[in-house]
Amino acid sequence: MNLILLGAPGAGKGTQAEVICEHLHIPAVSTGNMIREALKNGTEMGLRAKSFMEEGKLVPDEVVIGIIKERLQQDDCKNGFILDGFPRTIPQAEALDNMGIVIDKVIDIEVPDEKIVERMSGRRVCEACGASYHLLYKKPEKEGVCKCGGTLVQRKDDHPDTVKERLKVYHEQTEPLKAYYEKQGKLSIVTGQEDVADTSRLTLEALKA
Repeated sequence: MNLILLGAPGAGKGTQAEVICEHLHIPAVSTGNMIREALKNGTEMGLRAKSFMEEGKLVPDEVVIGIIKERLQQDDCKNGFILDGFPRTIPQAEALDNMGIVIDKVIDIEVPDEKIVERMSGRRVCEACGASYHLLYKKPEKEGVCKCGGTLVQRKDDHPDTVKERLKVYHEQTEPLKAYYEKQGKLSIVTGQEDVADTSRLTLEALKA
């Protein structure tokens, strides 16, 4: 089964990708990881991506899609794959279709914006050991201090203003993909739950729908 996982930043796509991986025994393919792998292996598309990155430019769609095509031709993708983080725009989805890559199902993990802001802005990370906490869901024993004694900080990515800006970009550029795949009859919507296990159960049910 060839899948795409959609959802706003902080909706928990990564966790659901892991659940599906274990259930279907297919790889989760993350765009960022693929580009790093292509650069490391010195593939034709990896070298093209490198030239753009060295100039401080965004890697264009056709190069990213070329890297994805290379990755999906590897043996571990023969029985299916999960695309996480791609496509992000309608043109990318159209390019994927034009390459002849057939997607069987698209699962959209839906979580309200205010809940995502609460989730992400409440995260704290230890500067010393990297352990993560949450002001509501996983409080440290001592406020602002990790169990290792390190100081807990809020990452810039988790600041409410940054999260809201990322959500704005998602709604403008990526959310239209829901309608694109709904027209193709491939979209299933999963409502994210407070308990991750409940979201996972709904995600696995959506695979069978």
